[in-house]
Amino acid sequence: MRLQKYLAHCGVASRRKSEKLIEEGLVTVNGKVIKEMGYIVTVGVDQVACNGEAVTLEEQSIYIMLNKPEGVITSSDDQFNRKTVLDFVSTDYRVYPVGRLDYDTSGLILLTNDGEFANLMTHPKYKVSKTYHALVKGVPKEEGIKAFEKGILIDGSYTQPASLKILNCNDNSLLEITITEGRNRQVRKMCDAISHPIVKLKRVAIGNIVLGTLQEGDWRYLKEEESEALKSKPTCK
Repeated sequence: MRLQKYLAHCGVASRRKSEKLIEEGLVTVNGKVIKEMGYIVTVGVDQVACNGEAVTLEEQSIYIMLNKPEGVITSSDDQFNRKTVLDFVSTDYRVYPVGRLDYDTSGLILLTNDGEFANLMTHPKYKVSKTYHALVKGVPKEEGIKAFEKGILIDGSYTQPASLKILNCNDNSLLEITITEGRNRQVRKMCDAISHPIVKLKRVAIGNIVLGTLQEGDWRYLKEEESEALKSKPTCK
């Protein structure tokens, strides 16, 4: 957020008067006098003061949905300088991804600055559903579908019951898979276990939040009713 906008939002002065305060050297960020118009501050991180008094903006809870492309890291930063989900989101607030979505998987990822919400979405006990469209090799048989419903042994323990529906099939099949856990590469490992490896994977829903027509690489804020529905009814199957 631009410094003059931050001051105005905090009620220090109007936008124009805030600019004058900056010009006069009366504003500091992290202890340093800032006279640059348009200087960017990160809400909740940078310490801003005016005339020596701390200026704090009450942080607003932010909820964002992003259609993550393949080849993007679900992280705040990456040591190899690969693109992360934060490279696609422009907001005045510091947000972070909720849970994980593999590097080679596309689709819906949520971002927030609300730690309680993030825990609600990711903790296994809440069983928030995640729905995927998976293009797999071959056509799953009835025993494969039943195996999903009962739970599949991966990494030494059985998965929670999951749903597998065949949407379309030929040499490859398009499946709709719904799980209520978030294990590492879980959907891929489950499909491998029934001998139908994934060719392409996309997450299309988290609980009541559906990707819909949101284009790859685009994002939007969740509507209040969407985030509240997730909070009030986290268990969605």
